[in-house]
This record gives sequence, structure tokens and C-alpha cells, in this order.
Amino acid sequence: MIRVLVHGANGHMGRLLCKLISEDKDFELAGKVDPNGEDALKSLDEFTGTCDMLIDFSFHTTAPGIIDWALKNNTAVMIATTGHTAEEREKIIAASEQLPVFYSATMSTAVAMLANMAKKAAQMFPDADIEIVETHHRRKMDAPSGTALLIANKIREARVGAEIVEGRSGISKRGENEIGISSLRLGNIPGTHEVILNTGNQQITLKHEAFDRSLFADGAMVAARFLYGKPAGLYDMYSIFKD
Repeated sequence: MIRVLVHGANGHMGRLLCKLISEDKDFELAGKVDPNGEDALKSLDEFTGTCDMLIDFSFHTTAPGIIDWALKNNTAVMIATTGHTAEEREKIIAASEQLPVFYSATMSTAVAMLANMAKKAAQMFPDADIEIVETHHRRKMDAPSGTALLIANKIREARVGAEIVEGRSGISKRGENEIGISSLRLGNIPGTHEVILNTGNQQITLKHEAFDRSLFADGAMVAARFLYGKPAGLYDMYSIFKD
């Protein structure tokens, strides 16, 4: 039985995750917590039970408090939010030296597969121009999306030294080794990511569409099963494929 404490439990994703946990015989919902403003540590200290892992579906600014609590309680942690600052990322990564930490820019297994396919395509067409177009609902805070950056950084494994260009305006001639990212925000779109590779005489488009945000809760459940019982270390969706 995997006992999970959900942080950000009253948000849309938190509610979906709590529902999945309560319906799965392999899991137990150890507790539901919401951040007190941005003071995650204060909220978590009010939890008096025990758990095997904490899953966070709140907001990136709560990461430092979450990590402090996880270190204090020696608890595995899954960070399922995006948009972290460099300082927040450093704290999350540093914690993985002492705890099992699952930190991924996407909780979708299919998006992780898309990123791998984009990397392979970039290898096969080394001279192709590459652009990523990501579309999300109008309420999304960060741009580009963490998923778009994940895909771009995966492509960079095949394009050494490539520059990520976020949006274009004014005089913006394309460079020789660029990965462009454009962001659209409208309506209630859960998330669409397109990777376009153009060689000049042909074009490949790889596309993932999320039809319901529940897929991210499904991915968190897959990741939780993977993370349970793991030693200290930094894990992501690619770790699941390798396991």
C-alpha cells in the first residue's frame, strides 16, 4: 500500500489525483493539504499522519517549503508543477542527494515519448529548421510551458549548442542552430504541443494533444508506482522508460 500525501489537494489536478488514489487498491490517501498562501512548510507541518511520499500539484513557489518538509520527514517527493525559478530547481535537485525525488516538466508519458521522437527526428535531419508551438488554456501562468522546454532540451541532446528562442518579434532572422518556441494562450485547451521540422523541401510535424487534464493525474499515478521504494536520486518520465 502506497500512502500518499497530496499537496494542492483542492486544486483541479489535486482533486483528480485524490479521486484516483481513493479508487486504487494499491494506494491510500494519507492526507490532503493546501498551501497557506505560499508558505507550504507551515501548511505541511499541520499534517500529523504518516506517508510514503508527497505529491505536489500546487504552484512552483511552494517548492522550497515542500522540499524542507520532505527532508525533515525523510519522505519521497514528486514535484508535478512547472515554471520553477533557477533557485527553486537547484533546491529540488539538491534534495535528490538525500531523497527519491521525481521531477518532470510533464506528467504525461505520451509527451515524454514525443520528446524522444523529436530527438530522433533531429538526429536524422540535422539541417532541418525546428520550431515548437505550444497551446494552453488562458489561465496558465508560465510561458513557454515546461513541456515545450522539456521537448526543446531533449532535441538539444541531438543538436549540440542549439539556442532556444522563445517567441519572435521585430527583426528576428532565424539563426543557423535555433529551436524556436511559440506560445498560445486561449480558451480551455488542456495542452497541445507541435514539433515542426522543415528541411526546405519537406516537413515533418509531431503533435501531442491533451483532451482532458486527467491524463496528468494518470501519469502521476504511474510515476508514484515507479518512485515507491526507490533509493535517493533524481527521477523523471524517462527514468520510467529505462526501468
